[in-house]
Amino acid sequence: MIKNAIKNHIFPVIMILAGSVLAAFSIECFLLPNTILDGGVTGTSMIINKLTSLPLSVLIVVINIPFFIVGFKALGKQFLLRAVIAIATFSSMLEVFAVVEPVTDSELLAVVFGGVVLGVGVGLVLRFGGCLDGTEIAAMLLSKKIGLSTGGVIFAINIVIYSVAGFCFTWTSAMYSLLTYFITFKIIDIVEVGLESAKAAMIITDNAKLLADEIYRRLGRTCTFISAEGLVSGSTKTVLYCVITRVEVNELKRIIHEADVSAFVTISEVSEILGNHIKSSDAKKTAKPTGASEVHKIPGAVDAPVAPDATDTVSLPGTEK
Repeated sequence: MIKNAIKNHIFPVIMILAGSVLAAFSIECFLLPNTILDGGVTGTSMIINKLTSLPLSVLIVVINIPFFIVGFKALGKQFLLRAVIAIATFSSMLEVFAVVEPVTDSELLAVVFGGVVLGVGVGLVLRFGGCLDGTEIAAMLLSKKIGLSTGGVIFAINIVIYSVAGFCFTWTSAMYSLLTYFITFKIIDIVEVGLESAKAAMIITDNAKLLADEIYRRLGRTCTFISAEGLVSGSTKTVLYCVITRVEVNELKRIIHEADVSAFVTISEVSEILGNHIKSSDAKKTAKPTGASEVHKIPGAVDAPVAPDATDTVSLPGTEK
């Protein structure tokens, strides 16, 4: 009981706190003194702070509020709680580090080391179910409606922000900011494992219909039903195949835990998606999972169709819970 509480609640919160502190340190001690901007809400807040002298910590909280309200409706209470913890810590530490001397006045060093530290901090927050920037939530929801990837939407938003920074400050500052974004993005990808890529979940369960309905209700994702037979037991099992975004992984785990604690689940990276990865059940998707932890080889499962309809059934032998 205590071990599970530490693993599922206390440790993730500690990591979110650590990530928020690192992100704040990078902003105040590397980037802001050299007029190098982050993207998203933080970057917008930094521009307003430079132009008006309004407190950066207050701006970040205020601008993020509507995004987190939307995130609460889409991703649930636990996401909101961890996001609030992350933002509260981040904003508080911005005030603490505001009185600390900048680490360097070299713009190039600030870009490289500030980008790395920021990427590690944001990556930790994201990996353990928190969020520091509401534009990621908006991008995730918009991507389902307009057919662009989450990363593509975030990049488009940041290009607009950096363009504004170029007009408000200097184009050199804007280009350094864009370079910082690429470094940060890559570090987040390493720390968090899959900022841009989707995740493919295979769930072996005796409560397939209940789980599929809950996944669709809470995440808006349809599942493909695969009928499988255990090699040793000979019993018939149902495998749900579903492609989700990185942000939705924690919510999927909660859905499974609440509905079927005995379900056997593997979650793998998806290297490529062909088709529109959106909520609509009539959108046809094809995914190629790579890098999964191998459990049982399922003949013909590569390039399996991704959730075209919640009632699809494919018979595949050799899979055991």
